[in-house]
Amino acid sequence: MPIVEVKDLVKRYTPDGPNAVDSISFSIEEGEIFSLLGPNGAGKTTAISIISTLIKPTSGEVWVNGHSILKKEMAVRRLIGVVPQELALYSELSARENLRFWGEMQGLDPGRLKKEIQHKLALMELEDRANDRVKTFSGGMKRRLNLAIGLLGNPPLVMLDEPTVAIDPQSRRYILDWVKQMNAQGVSVLYTTHYMEEAQELSHRIGIIDRGQLIAIGTLAELTKLVGEKETLKLQLNQEIGGEALVRAVENLDGVHQASSHNGEVILNVDSAEEILAKVLAKAASLDLSIRTIEIREPNLEAVFLHLTGRALRD
Repeated sequence: MPIVEVKDLVKRYTPDGPNAVDSISFSIEEGEIFSLLGPNGAGKTTAISIISTLIKPTSGEVWVNGHSILKKEMAVRRLIGVVPQELALYSELSARENLRFWGEMQGLDPGRLKKEIQHKLALMELEDRANDRVKTFSGGMKRRLNLAIGLLGNPPLVMLDEPTVAIDPQSRRYILDWVKQMNAQGVSVLYTTHYMEEAQELSHRIGIIDRGQLIAIGTLAELTKLVGEKETLKLQLNQEIGGEALVRAVENLDGVHQASSHNGEVILNVDSAEEILAKVLAKAASLDLSIRTIEIREPNLEAVFLHLTGRALRD
Protein backbone atom coordinates (compact mmCIF):
# COMPACT_ATOMS: atom_id res chain seq x y z
CA MET A 1 0.00 0.00 0.00
CA PRO A 2 1.40 3.44 -0.91
CA ILE A 3 2.13 5.71 2.04
CA VAL A 4 0.28 8.49 0.15
CA GLU A 5 -2.48 8.04 -2.41
CA VAL A 6 -4.07 11.07 -4.06
CA LYS A 7 -7.19 10.53 -6.18
CA ASP A 8 -8.86 13.13 -8.45
CA LEU A 9 -7.96 15.99 -6.11
CA VAL A 10 -9.55 19.37 -6.83
CA LYS A 11 -9.24 22.63 -4.91
CA ARG A 12 -11.06 25.80 -5.87
CA TYR A 13 -10.82 28.71 -3.44
CA THR A 14 -13.85 30.62 -4.77
CA PRO A 15 -17.01 29.20 -6.36
CA ASP A 16 -16.37 30.83 -9.73
CA GLY A 17 -12.57 30.87 -9.56
CA PRO A 18 -10.05 28.64 -11.32
CA ASN A 19 -8.94 25.31 -9.90
CA ALA A 20 -5.76 25.81 -7.89
CA VAL A 21 -5.45 22.02 -8.03
CA ASP A 22 -7.18 20.48 -11.03
CA SER A 23 -8.08 16.79 -10.66
CA ILE A 24 -4.59 15.47 -9.85
CA SER A 25 -3.83 11.85 -8.94
CA PHE A 26 -0.56 10.30 -7.80
CA SER A 27 0.86 7.97 -5.17
CA ILE A 28 4.03 7.88 -3.09
CA GLU A 29 5.56 4.54 -2.18
CA GLU A 30 7.00 3.90 1.24
CA GLY A 31 10.68 4.94 1.33
CA GLU A 32 10.37 7.07 -1.80
CA ILE A 33 11.32 10.69 -2.49
CA PHE A 34 8.56 12.05 -4.72
CA SER A 35 8.99 15.59 -6.02
CA LEU A 36 6.35 17.95 -7.35
CA LEU A 37 8.19 20.18 -9.82
CA GLY A 38 6.57 23.35 -11.12
CA PRO A 39 6.66 27.14 -11.11
CA ASN A 40 5.29 29.34 -8.35
CA GLY A 41 1.51 29.27 -8.51
CA ALA A 42 1.38 25.79 -10.02
CA GLY A 43 -0.55 24.29 -7.10
CA LYS A 44 2.30 22.64 -5.15
CA THR A 45 1.62 24.36 -1.82
CA THR A 46 -2.12 23.79 -2.15
CA ALA A 47 -1.52 20.08 -2.70
CA ILE A 48 0.70 19.80 0.39
CA SER A 49 -1.78 21.82 2.45
CA ILE A 50 -4.56 19.39 1.55
CA ILE A 51 -2.49 16.26 2.19
CA SER A 52 -1.42 17.63 5.58
CA THR A 53 -5.11 18.30 6.48
CA LEU A 54 -4.55 22.06 6.70
CA ILE A 55 -7.26 22.81 4.13
CA LYS A 56 -10.17 20.78 2.76
CA PRO A 57 -10.34 19.75 -0.90
CA THR A 58 -13.23 20.84 -3.09
CA SER A 59 -13.46 17.24 -4.26
CA GLY A 60 -11.34 14.13 -4.44
CA GLU A 61 -9.67 12.14 -1.70
CA VAL A 62 -6.27 11.52 -0.13
CA TRP A 63 -5.15 8.60 2.02
CA VAL A 64 -2.00 8.60 4.16
CA ASN A 65 -0.94 5.09 5.13
CA GLY A 66 -4.54 4.03 4.49
CA HIS A 67 -6.12 6.82 6.56
CA SER A 68 -8.51 9.23 4.84
CA ILE A 69 -7.65 12.90 5.34
CA LEU A 70 -11.39 13.59 5.50
CA LYS A 71 -12.36 10.87 7.98
CA LYS A 72 -9.17 10.20 9.99
CA GLU A 73 -7.62 13.65 10.26
CA MET A 74 -5.83 13.10 13.58
CA ALA A 75 -4.46 9.71 12.51
CA VAL A 76 -2.97 11.40 9.43
CA ARG A 77 -1.42 14.21 11.48
CA ARG A 78 0.36 11.70 13.72
CA LEU A 79 2.11 10.24 10.65
CA ILE A 80 3.41 13.40 9.02
CA GLY A 81 5.97 16.12 9.50
CA VAL A 82 5.49 19.33 7.52
CA VAL A 83 8.16 21.88 6.65
CA PRO A 84 6.25 24.86 5.22
CA GLN A 85 7.64 27.35 2.74
CA GLU A 86 6.88 30.16 5.16
CA LEU A 87 9.04 29.84 8.28
CA ALA A 88 7.03 28.60 11.28
CA LEU A 89 9.31 30.21 13.85
CA TYR A 90 8.98 32.67 16.72
CA SER A 91 11.77 35.18 16.28
CA GLU A 92 11.88 36.28 19.95
CA LEU A 93 12.33 32.69 21.16
CA SER A 94 15.56 30.71 21.03
CA ALA A 95 16.05 27.69 18.80
CA ARG A 96 15.59 25.40 21.80
CA GLU A 97 12.43 27.21 22.87
CA ASN A 98 10.95 26.97 19.38
CA LEU A 99 11.57 23.23 19.33
CA ARG A 100 10.09 22.82 22.81
CA PHE A 101 6.99 24.81 21.89
CA TRP A 102 6.23 22.79 18.77
CA GLY A 103 7.04 19.51 20.51
CA GLU A 104 4.62 20.32 23.31
CA MET A 105 2.00 21.27 20.72
CA GLN A 106 2.38 17.74 19.34
CA GLY A 107 1.93 16.30 22.83
CA LEU A 108 5.33 14.63 22.96
CA ASP A 109 6.37 13.12 26.28
CA PRO A 110 8.61 15.66 28.15
CA GLY A 111 11.45 13.18 28.61
CA ARG A 112 11.38 12.12 24.98
CA LEU A 113 11.05 15.73 23.83
CA LYS A 114 14.16 16.81 25.75
CA LYS A 115 16.21 14.10 24.04
CA GLU A 116 14.70 14.91 20.64
CA ILE A 117 15.52 18.60 20.97
CA GLN A 118 19.18 17.80 21.63
CA HIS A 119 19.24 15.35 18.72
CA LYS A 120 17.59 17.74 16.27
CA LEU A 121 19.86 20.63 17.24
CA ALA A 122 22.89 18.39 16.65
CA LEU A 123 21.44 17.08 13.39
CA MET A 124 21.05 20.61 12.04
CA GLU A 125 24.40 21.77 13.47
CA LEU A 126 22.70 24.38 15.68
CA GLU A 127 23.97 23.22 19.08
CA ASP A 128 26.20 26.25 19.58
CA ARG A 129 23.27 28.60 18.83
CA ALA A 130 20.60 26.65 20.72
CA ASN A 131 19.93 29.41 23.26
CA ASP A 132 20.18 32.36 20.87
CA ARG A 133 17.07 34.17 19.69
CA VAL A 134 15.98 33.15 16.22
CA LYS A 135 15.89 36.79 15.09
CA THR A 136 19.71 36.73 15.19
CA PHE A 137 19.91 33.72 12.81
CA SER A 138 20.83 33.81 9.13
CA GLY A 139 18.28 32.71 6.54
CA GLY A 140 19.98 29.35 6.18
CA MET A 141 20.00 28.73 9.94
CA LYS A 142 16.29 29.56 10.13
CA ARG A 143 15.59 27.07 7.33
CA ARG A 144 17.52 24.37 9.19
CA LEU A 145 15.59 25.05 12.38
CA ASN A 146 12.36 24.92 10.38
CA LEU A 147 13.43 21.48 9.17
CA ALA A 148 14.25 20.34 12.70
CA ILE A 149 10.74 21.26 13.82
CA GLY A 150 9.27 19.22 10.96
CA LEU A 151 11.21 16.19 12.18
CA LEU A 152 9.92 16.27 15.75
CA GLY A 153 8.23 12.99 16.60
CA ASN A 154 10.21 11.18 13.89
CA PRO A 155 7.32 10.96 11.40
CA PRO A 156 7.48 8.28 8.67
CA LEU A 157 6.38 10.86 6.06
CA VAL A 158 7.92 14.33 5.76
CA MET A 159 6.59 16.97 3.37
CA LEU A 160 8.89 19.84 2.42
CA ASP A 161 7.51 22.83 0.55
CA GLU A 162 10.26 24.73 -1.31
CA PRO A 163 12.73 24.33 1.59
CA THR A 164 15.70 25.97 -0.18
CA VAL A 165 14.09 29.21 -1.32
CA ALA A 166 16.17 32.33 -0.69
CA ILE A 167 19.08 30.71 1.15
CA ASP A 168 22.83 30.62 0.55
CA PRO A 169 24.42 27.81 -1.50
CA GLN A 170 26.08 26.19 1.54
CA SER A 171 22.78 25.91 3.44
CA ARG A 172 21.06 24.66 0.32
CA ARG A 173 23.67 21.93 -0.07
CA TYR A 174 23.24 20.99 3.58
CA ILE A 175 19.48 20.64 3.20
CA LEU A 176 19.69 18.50 0.07
CA ASP A 177 22.21 16.18 1.71
CA TRP A 178 20.02 16.01 4.80
CA VAL A 179 16.98 15.00 2.72
CA LYS A 180 18.95 12.15 1.14
CA GLN A 181 20.29 11.03 4.51
CA MET A 182 16.82 11.10 6.06
CA ASN A 183 15.42 9.07 3.17
CA ALA A 184 18.23 6.53 3.47
CA GLN A 185 16.99 5.91 7.03
CA GLY A 186 13.55 4.95 5.68
CA VAL A 187 11.63 8.24 5.78
CA SER A 188 9.28 8.86 2.84
CA VAL A 189 9.46 12.37 1.39
CA LEU A 190 7.13 14.62 -0.58
CA TYR A 191 9.29 17.48 -1.87
CA THR A 192 8.12 20.51 -3.83
CA THR A 193 10.46 22.73 -5.81
CA HIS A 194 10.78 24.90 -8.89
CA TYR A 195 14.51 24.08 -9.13
CA MET A 196 15.00 21.35 -11.73
CA GLU A 197 18.45 20.41 -10.48
CA GLU A 198 16.99 19.62 -7.04
CA ALA A 199 14.30 17.37 -8.48
CA GLN A 200 16.88 15.62 -10.66
CA GLU A 201 19.26 15.01 -7.77
CA LEU A 202 16.83 13.92 -5.08
CA SER A 203 13.87 12.17 -6.62
CA HIS A 204 12.99 8.58 -7.22
CA ARG A 205 10.02 9.89 -9.19
CA ILE A 206 8.92 13.36 -10.28
CA GLY A 207 5.50 14.84 -10.94
CA ILE A 208 5.52 17.87 -13.23
CA ILE A 209 2.73 20.26 -12.26
CA ASP A 210 1.66 23.47 -13.98
CA ARG A 211 -1.45 25.61 -13.56
CA GLY A 212 -2.94 23.09 -11.18
CA GLN A 213 -2.59 20.12 -13.53
CA LEU A 214 -0.23 17.19 -13.14
CA ILE A 215 1.02 16.81 -16.69
CA ALA A 216 3.59 14.02 -16.32
CA ILE A 217 4.88 11.56 -13.71
CA GLY A 218 7.89 9.28 -13.87
CA THR A 219 11.52 8.69 -13.11
CA LEU A 220 14.05 11.12 -14.55
CA ALA A 221 14.89 8.59 -17.25
CA GLU A 222 11.23 8.06 -18.12
CA LEU A 223 10.53 11.78 -18.32
CA THR A 224 13.56 12.64 -20.45
CA LYS A 225 12.50 9.94 -22.91
CA LEU A 226 9.50 12.15 -23.68
CA VAL A 227 11.77 14.56 -25.54
CA GLY A 228 13.95 11.89 -27.16
CA GLU A 229 17.40 13.11 -28.14
CA LYS A 230 16.47 16.79 -28.30
CA GLU A 231 18.77 19.36 -26.69
CA THR A 232 18.14 22.64 -24.91
CA LEU A 233 19.73 25.83 -26.22
CA LYS A 234 19.63 28.64 -23.69
CA LEU A 235 20.57 32.23 -24.56
CA GLN A 236 20.74 35.10 -22.08
CA LEU A 237 20.24 38.44 -23.76
CA ASN A 238 21.92 41.64 -22.66
CA GLN A 239 18.47 43.25 -22.87
CA GLU A 240 15.50 42.33 -20.69
CA ILE A 241 13.18 42.95 -23.63
CA GLY A 242 13.51 41.41 -27.07
CA GLY A 243 13.21 37.79 -26.07
CA GLU A 244 9.68 37.41 -27.40
CA ALA A 245 10.71 38.93 -30.74
CA LEU A 246 13.58 36.45 -31.01
CA VAL A 247 11.24 33.57 -30.17
CA ARG A 248 8.90 34.61 -33.00
CA ALA A 249 11.85 34.84 -35.37
CA VAL A 250 13.25 31.37 -34.66
CA GLU A 251 10.30 29.21 -33.62
CA ASN A 252 9.60 28.08 -37.20
CA LEU A 253 13.19 27.22 -38.10
CA ASP A 254 13.81 23.59 -39.04
CA GLY A 255 14.99 21.69 -35.98
CA VAL A 256 13.31 24.01 -33.44
CA HIS A 257 10.47 22.26 -31.59
CA GLN A 258 9.63 24.67 -28.79
CA ALA A 259 10.72 28.22 -27.97
CA SER A 260 10.09 30.30 -24.87
CA SER A 261 11.26 33.59 -23.38
CA HIS A 262 11.27 34.96 -19.83
CA ASN A 263 13.12 37.98 -18.39
CA GLY A 264 15.61 38.24 -21.23
CA GLU A 265 16.30 34.50 -21.37
CA VAL A 266 15.40 32.51 -24.49
CA ILE A 267 15.14 28.74 -24.27
CA LEU A 268 14.83 26.52 -27.33
CA ASN A 269 14.09 22.79 -27.55
CA VAL A 270 16.04 21.67 -30.63
CA ASP A 271 17.29 18.62 -32.50
CA SER A 272 20.90 19.84 -32.52
CA ALA A 273 21.97 22.98 -30.71
CA GLU A 274 25.26 23.23 -32.59
CA GLU A 275 23.54 23.06 -35.98
CA ILE A 276 20.87 25.64 -35.18
CA LEU A 277 23.03 28.08 -33.20
CA ALA A 278 24.38 30.06 -36.19
CA LYS A 279 20.85 30.66 -37.52
CA VAL A 280 19.63 31.78 -34.11
CA LEU A 281 22.53 34.21 -33.70
CA ALA A 282 21.85 35.63 -37.15
CA LYS A 283 18.20 36.22 -36.23
CA ALA A 284 19.28 37.92 -33.01
CA ALA A 285 21.67 40.19 -34.90
CA SER A 286 18.94 41.15 -37.36
CA LEU A 287 16.84 42.29 -34.38
CA ASP A 288 19.78 44.25 -32.87
CA LEU A 289 19.85 41.89 -29.90
CA SER A 290 23.15 41.03 -28.23
CA ILE A 291 23.78 37.71 -26.47
CA ARG A 292 25.49 37.63 -23.07
CA THR A 293 25.77 33.86 -22.61
CA ILE A 294 25.03 30.68 -24.55
CA GLU A 295 24.43 27.30 -22.92
CA ILE A 296 23.77 23.90 -24.47
CA ARG A 297 22.27 21.12 -22.37
CA GLU A 298 21.56 17.48 -22.96
CA PRO A 299 17.93 16.29 -22.51
CA ASN A 300 16.80 17.16 -18.97
CA LEU A 301 13.74 18.23 -17.01
CA GLU A 302 13.94 21.72 -18.45
CA ALA A 303 13.53 20.27 -21.93
CA VAL A 304 10.68 18.08 -20.70
CA PHE A 305 8.81 21.04 -19.20
CA LEU A 306 9.28 23.09 -22.35
CA HIS A 307 8.16 20.15 -24.49
CA LEU A 308 5.00 19.56 -22.43
CA THR A 309 3.91 23.16 -21.82
CA GLY A 310 5.47 25.17 -24.62
CA ARG A 311 7.21 27.47 -22.17
CA ALA A 312 10.20 27.46 -19.86
CA LEU A 313 9.94 26.60 -16.18
CA ARG A 314 9.83 29.97 -14.46
CA ASP A 315 10.12 31.10 -10.87
